[in-house]
Amino acid sequence: MLSKSAGAVVRALVIVAVLAAWLAIGGVGGMAQGRLSQVQTNDNAAFLPSSAESTRAAEAGQGFIDEETLPVLVVMTPSDGGDVTPAQLAGVQEYLQTIPQIAIPGADAAEGDPVTFADILVGPAVAVPSEDGKALLVPLSLDAAQTEDPLADGEGATGVIVDELRASLADELGATADSAGELGLQAWVTGPGGYVADLVEAFGGIDGVLLLVALGAVFVILVLVYRSPFLPVIVIFSAVFALCLAALVVYNLAANDVLVLNGQAQGILSILVVGAAVDYSLLLVSRYREELRRVQSPYTAMARAVRGSIEPIAASAGTVIAGLLCLLLSDLGSNRSLGPVGAIGIASALLATLTLLPALLLILGSRSRGLFWPRKPRPTEVGAHGVAPAQRPTAEVLTGLWGRLARFVGAHARPVWALTTLLLVAGAAFLPTLQASGTSQSDVFLTPVDSVAGEEVLAEHFPAGVVQPAVVIAPEGDLDAVLEAAQAVDGVESATPVTDQDTGAPVGGAPQGDQGEPRVVDGTVKVTVVTTAGSDTQGAVETIEELRTAVHDVSPDALVGGAAAQTLDTQLAGARDLKVIVPTVLAVILVILVILLRAFVAPLLLMVANVLSFGAALGISAIVFNHVLDFPGADPTVPLYSFVFLVALGVDYSIFLMTRVREETVHFGTRAGVLRGLAVTGGVITSAGVVLAATFGALGILPLLFLAQLAFIVALGVLIDTLIVRSLLVPALVHDLGRVAWWPSRLAREDVEAEAIAAHAQTSGGAHAAGAR
Repeated sequence: MLSKSAGAVVRALVIVAVLAAWLAIGGVGGMAQGRLSQVQTNDNAAFLPSSAESTRAAEAGQGFIDEETLPVLVVMTPSDGGDVTPAQLAGVQEYLQTIPQIAIPGADAAEGDPVTFADILVGPAVAVPSEDGKALLVPLSLDAAQTEDPLADGEGATGVIVDELRASLADELGATADSAGELGLQAWVTGPGGYVADLVEAFGGIDGVLLLVALGAVFVILVLVYRSPFLPVIVIFSAVFALCLAALVVYNLAANDVLVLNGQAQGILSILVVGAAVDYSLLLVSRYREELRRVQSPYTAMARAVRGSIEPIAASAGTVIAGLLCLLLSDLGSNRSLGPVGAIGIASALLATLTLLPALLLILGSRSRGLFWPRKPRPTEVGAHGVAPAQRPTAEVLTGLWGRLARFVGAHARPVWALTTLLLVAGAAFLPTLQASGTSQSDVFLTPVDSVAGEEVLAEHFPAGVVQPAVVIAPEGDLDAVLEAAQAVDGVESATPVTDQDTGAPVGGAPQGDQGEPRVVDGTVKVTVVTTAGSDTQGAVETIEELRTAVHDVSPDALVGGAAAQTLDTQLAGARDLKVIVPTVLAVILVILVILLRAFVAPLLLMVANVLSFGAALGISAIVFNHVLDFPGADPTVPLYSFVFLVALGVDYSIFLMTRVREETVHFGTRAGVLRGLAVTGGVITSAGVVLAATFGALGILPLLFLAQLAFIVALGVLIDTLIVRSLLVPALVHDLGRVAWWPSRLAREDVEAEAIAAHAQTSGGAHAAGAR
């Protein structure tokens, strides 16, 4: 046994060591957080499985391609709406001669970066008039290999090049989407390269704005919860350091190609870490405050608080981690990467809550308890050895707002759970109206962007599908049949075989010629299929579905690929993931709950309640998306991500409640235990739910459809879980069932004895109080 002074020295050393370790993590991890965007991959093709038809078509078509290119398209129209004049065409042609000399900011030739446009352009830049004479198209082909890696300053090459091209058009020609210069032309930069640049800019808010908004919302809520100016700072400080740890791990794994990080996963990582860290902190601080009212020593109070909260916090983190890791079963690399990325974030939040937060609370408030100012918790009754007094009778616990709610639930348990179930079923009834079959690429952005506006102008004056045509790789002997079948498909403008004169990497995606014999590579030919709809639209995706059916009927070994085919395969993989991952998540979380609660009925009730809550959140969201916000639809990954987050995170609040109910049931029986648990945990769990809803809601500030939909669904679902499922439905069900909820554990059999002891304690307490009066 250590002496009192030796124990104090050991505690001090441990606290110093913990703080030193986290300061080191913060220093290195903070830099990693700022560099996460440098290791992002936002290309759909990179996420598709090798078994996808578009992936196999791309591999089979490599022999037809001399050089991989990324198209960037400049579209120009006269500002007066008239025809392009010879002077305008000549002025544009003269300007195009200067494009190769445009410098690329942030590039370093010593690092192998392209320094000017000449280093990255494939082929000359030529202005092509439209057939109606009212527009010019300048197709530029970028060397795809040069755009994959970031520049020396860490910025993505594609985004920088497109930004410089737009700036050059404005400076040299005065041509932008909103204004026209001396030539009287407006200009838009679009195509695949333009979309990538605008997407990178949209995700640029993740590192700064998103995090600041989320932390600002959390700070305001914590001030209202704690009514203290100091505690919120400590909790947020702990959450930020947890994010630094997560960023440090994720950055190194992504930089070494262990996992793939995209912009969506990075945004979700920040929200997950901040939300989870604050939730766990709320539970720990609440228990710490509770113990400070029982014992004099802050160290003893903290030890008790950690012991009392480690089980629900660890179980909650384990549940979310297990649910996220189920995403590893996905066919899509973007989904698979989110699993470990999110799991790393939750593990970091758990570690910070159980190590850094206690150290900060002890070192900053160990003597005066000033962190809780102006409502400092003081021991109300302490025994000779600092032992907490016996637990208060149930009547004394059921006071205040949550005590009154607990009494109401106990008095009307069956009507409460019946009515709340009906309400949730009514919301879930609208679930089938959620349109989640996919959206056009132009619908990804919620704010006007140059690439989308340019695509609309392009479609008005040029064949939309020529930008990124579909491709068919077929056996040489099936060429005629494939051409006939493809041309017969509605929505196909033309089908042309690639010939010996074609480069295989047509500028702007259009064939460069149709003269000569079809090129044959390893016994296969390549057919370029131009669709009526642009390759980035859902219309093109539907055309590809029909094209595949028609082509496979005449050539079973043929492969249909291209940009629209990649989108189709992404949507098909997303639909498949829903069928596989959803039941897996449910099974994994049910097993965890059974182990945690050591029962079967209660975990099953929690799962059914949370699935019903998810259905209601999705159904209500469908109404809002379809009839209020008028969204064009949703990607299949929206319901998948929403399910994983809502079921895993929603169960958290039931875990927080039911672990306390189990603790109370041992002494007071199930029915009294559930009311006491609800009364004691109501405030802190509701605060945690509001915090998590606010942090996920912050995703909505990014102007992207996917994140806005995910933010709304998860925030709404968390509030439903917190305010209805955990506060009304679950307590009412457990109260109505009584000890059956713990079947087949021993607690179900011991409940009778606990209720008898509790009743005796209540009677004795009442008689003692009467005698005192």
